[in-house]
Amino acid sequence: MWSASHSKRLVFLIHRWTGVAGCVLMALWVFSGVVMLFVGYPKLLPTERLSALPPLSGPHCCVPVETALRHSEAPDKVQQVVLTTIAGRPSYRFKEEGGALRVVDAASGHMAPLPDDAVAARSAQAFLPGANGVLLGQTQDDRWTHSGLLDPHRPLFKMQMDDPESSLLYVSSTTGEVVMDVPRYQRLWNYVGAWLHWVYMFRDGSRDAVWSWLVIGLSALGTISAVAGAFVGIWRWRFTGHYKSGAKTPYREFQMRWHHITGLLFGLVMVLWIFSGLMSMNPLGVFSPGGPRPDVKAYQQASAGSVLPGIATKDALALLEADGFDTRELEWRVLGGRPYLLASDREGATRVVSSVGSAYRVHKTWELEMLEQSARRLFAFDVRSTSVLDDYDAYYFRRGDASMYAGSARDLPVLRVQFDDPGRTLVYISPYSGEVVLSVDKAQRTGRWLFNFLHSWDLSWMLRHTWPRDAILVLLSIGAFALAFTGVVLGYRRLMLFIRHKFRLRH
Repeated sequence: MWSASHSKRLVFLIHRWTGVAGCVLMALWVFSGVVMLFVGYPKLLPTERLSALPPLSGPHCCVPVETALRHSEAPDKVQQVVLTTIAGRPSYRFKEEGGALRVVDAASGHMAPLPDDAVAARSAQAFLPGANGVLLGQTQDDRWTHSGLLDPHRPLFKMQMDDPESSLLYVSSTTGEVVMDVPRYQRLWNYVGAWLHWVYMFRDGSRDAVWSWLVIGLSALGTISAVAGAFVGIWRWRFTGHYKSGAKTPYREFQMRWHHITGLLFGLVMVLWIFSGLMSMNPLGVFSPGGPRPDVKAYQQASAGSVLPGIATKDALALLEADGFDTRELEWRVLGGRPYLLASDREGATRVVSSVGSAYRVHKTWELEMLEQSARRLFAFDVRSTSVLDDYDAYYFRRGDASMYAGSARDLPVLRVQFDDPGRTLVYISPYSGEVVLSVDKAQRTGRWLFNFLHSWDLSWMLRHTWPRDAILVLLSIGAFALAFTGVVLGYRRLMLFIRHKFRLRH
């Protein structure tokens, strides 16, 4: 008959052998997590990209956008139109329905050929003026380029630069733009940081189901081991009275004693970190949106290529220059059927160029009334509430450069709209760009708490106090690492004892 003692024995055995199997990985997860607080996985931040671009100016800069759009097979299907600089030349970049990218030389109006080695070299040198580079060939995917955002640009040219940071640049084989920069310090730290933390040595490409399930399985194993260890630690601690040795713990041997004590002190932290790491993988899609998603096409009411502002490109640039704005990129957009231009400077600040009556003017933000009216088209459900946030809330917040969310636009103020759909979706719209920058339904909000909060301690007030938060996380990580490291020593001893026992039985 199964008894409580049998149940406890089973928990002891589960903790022992899952600990033997996963103790090294858990120690490495804790250590690499501390590194990731300060050095994140490589990414090209918007400000890095924009600051490397020259100003767009001059009356002879560009042919009309209508001329460039003639190179598209279906201009009315073009979802994105951007005027930027590629390999030192002003260029129109189109994103067509389905995600295909096209580039038109804005000076000549001719379709740009696919980039070759020379274009990749010019683009890299324009990104890092004064530096020379060596082409290392092309790669479909490597340890620094797993991001799905790079998929339209693959394969990627690799350029090793001789700048002081020994930067490794990746250039799109579709557009010729620099899409990733990885300085030497980031490469070195990532070997013991994000690359190790996410077990990227086993990942193959941006979409790798085998890798995803491997991480899910390892995280589940670690969670089971940590939870079982918490039970064992509590059962073995004398909260009232003492063992014969006079101690609260029955263990006299140094490693066992401190594994028990650090487990009681930091076991909850370990459980929450490993469990939230499991949740980060969205196992079985439990945090995927369960209902309809915001209909951005209905919000826009037209594609960027089908409805164009009635102002020429050179006139729009002159208008921005007269307003004192240092334009580095210009994008054609549509909001509620109304076409407009969105300009960005080297710091990522934006300006809206839209019509006021029969004239075009430069504005810092959209009118909130216009945004609210257009927002109602995002869902076929009523709006429950609208509000303008002047401070971050639990779902809309800004993260530091090391975070995987560092490139996300999170400006204030922001318009927050909650809908009466089954998922009670919250939508955040930027008055600066008119863009839907974030939407979260009930399932995604649950995932935010079970992953982001438990893993990163990222409430807005925590993120405002950066160094105290980082200091506390480092101290907790030291304790959790001590727990894991003593587990590694004990696991090694247990494994060697098991192997010697099996060897004696065979001989």
